[in-house]
Amino acid sequence: MRGVLVAEYTEFQNLKVQDCPVPELAPGQVRIKTQAAGVSFATSLMVAGRYQRKPPLPFVPGTEAVGIVTEITPEVERLKVGDRVASVLDWGGLANETVAFEVNTFPIPDSLEFYRAICFTNSYSTSCAALTWDHLLNVKAGETLLVHGGAGGVGIAAIEIGKILGATVIATVGSDEKIAIAKEHGADHVINYREGPFREKVLEITGGRGANAIYDPVGGEVFEQSLRCIAPEGRIMPVGFAGGTIQQIPANLLLVKNISVVGLNMGYYFGWSPDDVRHEYGPRMQALLAQLFAWFEEGKLNPRVSDVFALADFQDAMAVVLGRLSKGRVAVVMNEEAERLGK
Repeated sequence: MRGVLVAEYTEFQNLKVQDCPVPELAPGQVRIKTQAAGVSFATSLMVAGRYQRKPPLPFVPGTEAVGIVTEITPEVERLKVGDRVASVLDWGGLANETVAFEVNTFPIPDSLEFYRAICFTNSYSTSCAALTWDHLLNVKAGETLLVHGGAGGVGIAAIEIGKILGATVIATVGSDEKIAIAKEHGADHVINYREGPFREKVLEITGGRGANAIYDPVGGEVFEQSLRCIAPEGRIMPVGFAGGTIQQIPANLLLVKNISVVGLNMGYYFGWSPDDVRHEYGPRMQALLAQLFAWFEEGKLNPRVSDVFALADFQDAMAVVLGRLSKGRVAVVMNEEAERLGK
């Protein structure tokens, strides 16, 4: 098996593609001939040993993979050999085959290309849970949703899902090119935050009231400014800290406006916790992904992959992510999908 092997925690640029041990199947798992995998900022942290989860060494990085089921264990009931699937992994995505728990593996529509399917297990599932679950942002028709990072993977997903839910969507981005991307995916209003504070523009758009729900994968100063353009009884969610700073939340502002701050670690529902609750939440996650794939087949979702690289060029893929150069997701392809795309 060929893949990226982490023999010791290190910086991403020190890794290379090499022969790796073939993973064994555990009960309840499937083997997948990988066609595409995603890379993210979290992937680089895990490789360096700076992520909250530290896989046992050696390991192949990559927590999402799309491909074809080639082998199953007797406990597997929902899937069969030959199924086209997308899977959330503990690790192992950046190799030409991987293993995954059935509970974390989801059949994908025949109309969905493998490289575009990587958007669903991370970006779309996170955004859908964030915007629809009762204890999170719970966006309703007629509300105003403010989405930061509106040309990134989770941002694009949040814009599209917000429109499905009937919200007015305001997006913030960092360039004119990204304004066009956010509008292409449905944003009603787009603000270039590099041209000045977005707070005043959000208040202008909302008639001084502010946004009912705010989805923030950037953090830092963006989060702090968001608290000053949120509506009374509004909800705000930190989804990540792409800006590099983890903000401190001033409780006095929460009190004055009756604001709710909600958090979402999507990995918890896929088993990334010490107590591993993936089977407990399996039906919920299967329903979530099934809804997303149904919306895709109805033409309501348009997953965007801005950059596609061969497995041999995985370093270039990560450079795009770390340089914040992507305008959507970044995919690494292999096997038949690499041949189909000429990679």
